[in-house]
Amino acid sequence: MKNFIKIDRTRKRGHQAGGFGIDILWPGLLLNKGDSGIGGIGRIDHAAVSPGTVIPMHPHKDDEILTYLRSGLVRHMDTEGNSEEISPTRLMLMGAGHTFQHEEQVLNQGGKLEGLQIFIRPTAPDLKPCVQFHDFDTAFSLNQWRNVAGPENAPLIIRSSVWIQDVRLELNTSLPLPVLPAENISRLIYVFAGQVKVENIILHSGESLLVSAEQLTLIASAQSDVVLFTTDNAASVFRGGMFSGNILSHS
Repeated sequence: MKNFIKIDRTRKRGHQAGGFGIDILWPGLLLNKGDSGIGGIGRIDHAAVSPGTVIPMHPHKDDEILTYLRSGLVRHMDTEGNSEEISPTRLMLMGAGHTFQHEEQVLNQGGKLEGLQIFIRPTAPDLKPCVQFHDFDTAFSLNQWRNVAGPENAPLIIRSSVWIQDVRLELNTSLPLPVLPAENISRLIYVFAGQVKVENIILHSGESLLVSAEQLTLIASAQSDVVLFTTDNAASVFRGGMFSGNILSHS
């Protein structure tokens, strides 16, 4: 029996304030190893935000933050001087480094926002702040894995040994996991929407499966959007980030 760990929606922590709502996933909590994250994967927020909502200027430190939208339109502003619109085809990666603040305004013309705010742990603290943007041709990659972010040769460069890929699977489509980028890895299969079967395990919207280096195939029981997170367990990571850090180290 392979050692898979399913993380259902009851394992998330919800937070709601006005039109802003998130379900927070700390993927390492079920492992009971004293770390709320897994390697470089610190925290994943599944957000649903009403148009017109403003998330005022706030700080980050030592977080690599991917803004991954599936619907909605956001005006982003930050202390690096950027003022940009983010959408399902225009993604953003913020490297908070030693000092960084940003503000997000959910624009009315984009409708309700739904997406992920992904907090990755950097290789080291106090890096130089930086912000990247990338325009994809389409919002979804149909039935084949798409590289979104990684430490090299990716549209968005993460300062950590973490790889993020995504795919939209049509009904009854099967797709193997992509080639391993390293030997000693952990993977988190996150179903953003739909329903996916992995061996005998069913994953619904908002659920995820933690696996290792197994060669697995996903089968879509409905049209499904999947995000795949891979981390190199042997790589150095800094676990003291403001949002990506280990929440158990202070408990």
